[in-house]
Amino acid sequence: MSFVWFVLLTFLIAAFGTGVWTALITINLATSPATPWAVAVMALILWLMWQYLDGRWWPRSTSEARHSYLRAKAVSRRVFAWALLAGVLSLIALAGSWIVLVELVGVGGNPTIPSYAQYPPLTIVLGLLMGSLVSPITEEAAFRGYGQVILERVFPAGAAIAITSVLFAVWHGPTQGFFWSKLLFYFAVGVDFGAIAYLTQSSLPAIPVHILGDLTFFFLIWPYDAARPLVWKSGADLWFWISGAQTIIFTVLAILAFRRLAKVIESGAG
Repeated sequence: MSFVWFVLLTFLIAAFGTGVWTALITINLATSPATPWAVAVMALILWLMWQYLDGRWWPRSTSEARHSYLRAKAVSRRVFAWALLAGVLSLIALAGSWIVLVELVGVGGNPTIPSYAQYPPLTIVLGLLMGSLVSPITEEAAFRGYGQVILERVFPAGAAIAITSVLFAVWHGPTQGFFWSKLLFYFAVGVDFGAIAYLTQSSLPAIPVHILGDLTFFFLIWPYDAARPLVWKSGADLWFWISGAQTIIFTVLAILAFRRLAKVIESGAG
């Protein structure tokens, strides 16, 4: 498989989910905002997409390959628990780093989130919840499933994770902006999820972490970015120092958790 075709395949899978959801929610809000029917339709589409990527249905000649690329393998409870802990600790560190970067650079928020002020609260909540499912499921399938599996068969694990993380950062550029701070952040996110997928040899354990991350940023981080002071103009506030300490402390804790995860898997005790 050529590198160009590999990149196109990875982006195509990621684009399918987000593209369909964007179209559905746009039509829903324009025609019948009081009835969030797009959420139910998207849930069905996500299920069908996952089944197909996992090897179901036609063409049968590609079923085995699709199943192996998705790498949706069940893991033991112990392995899953350590993967979840490592991911959550990384998420806390990443949240701190985001706030630090926003106050240093002045670029934050999520431009893809429209103004929901004129829509019913139920539609807003369900729409954000579904948005927090669409990206994790499609992106884990695309980047840590198909993309990383293909690369791991050609390159060492570290290189495979790095390449998919670069693609993951670039993938977010058109919607989030090609700012160095955001690209660096999404690269770090890709490394985190990529390490979980490689160590567990499964695309499943990173999904709940990814969902939790999206929910955290949708509801607790991005809505407050516009009000964050810029260090170079207002000086560093208390939250800047707290977020910086949070980033360092939880990065160390996450590394320790990843090391423990690797030992659990290596010992076969999972």
